[in-house]
Amino acid sequence: MYDTAKTESALEQTETKISARNVQVYYGDTHAIKDVNVEIEDKTVTAFIGPSGCGKSTFLRCLNRMNDTIDICRVTGDILLDGEDIYDPKVDPVQLRAKVGMVFQKPNPFPKSIYDNIAYGPRIHGLARGKAELDEIVEKSLRRGAIWDEVKDRLDAPGTGLSGGQQQRLCIARAIATEPEVLLMDEPCSALDPIATAQVEELIDELRQSYSVVIVTHSMQQAARVSQKTAFFHLGNLVEYGETGQIFTNPEDPRTESYITGRIG
Repeated sequence: MYDTAKTESALEQTETKISARNVQVYYGDTHAIKDVNVEIEDKTVTAFIGPSGCGKSTFLRCLNRMNDTIDICRVTGDILLDGEDIYDPKVDPVQLRAKVGMVFQKPNPFPKSIYDNIAYGPRIHGLARGKAELDEIVEKSLRRGAIWDEVKDRLDAPGTGLSGGQQQRLCIARAIATEPEVLLMDEPCSALDPIATAQVEELIDELRQSYSVVIVTHSMQQAARVSQKTAFFHLGNLVEYGETGQIFTNPEDPRTESYITGRIG
């Protein structure tokens, strides 16, 4: 039996941040994503898991219109951010990407100083009214990215000179410098060693106090450690979506169980 009072109080605490309805993605004639419906909650880490080529990164890129950069890609259906259609012609993709930040698989700091990596977004979006405000944003972002103490004495040094794990935390700090509402992460730890991975995972757990975080990961252990909600993709379909604990211990769909127990993937 459900404890309805408990369920309702849980629902009141979390609100939907992104709502996807009947989303289809085509690359030319290839139907890559089929009829995905999902509600992504605010202040929650949602993990997308599934075998390689199952559509999880493709769907992630729909959430900030990164697929717009691919000529042969076509997206249909509705994706709403706080109830607003992000594919509405009136929506500027550049402004959208300030609200929906993205961190990629391979750390990709700009070939600029650590300071300028963070200051870049706030500058182009006009978020600072002068050097003092910009300094404040840079420090706050680097603190949030859990890297301030390591770099505060060398902000003029190139971001590319940092270690892999530091570069990835710099990229996370850069993504949150524009005060986004959602943070997308496409396998953010796959190029990192176990120590750097643990630091990034700890950071993800802290970031969910302020953001809705969506992470694509190949590692089921990582999904189990960092997320509250998990979506399992297979062959372009969203097979199952629910509480992470339930997906891993008591999945409803046999395909989910096969993937989690290592029989497919």
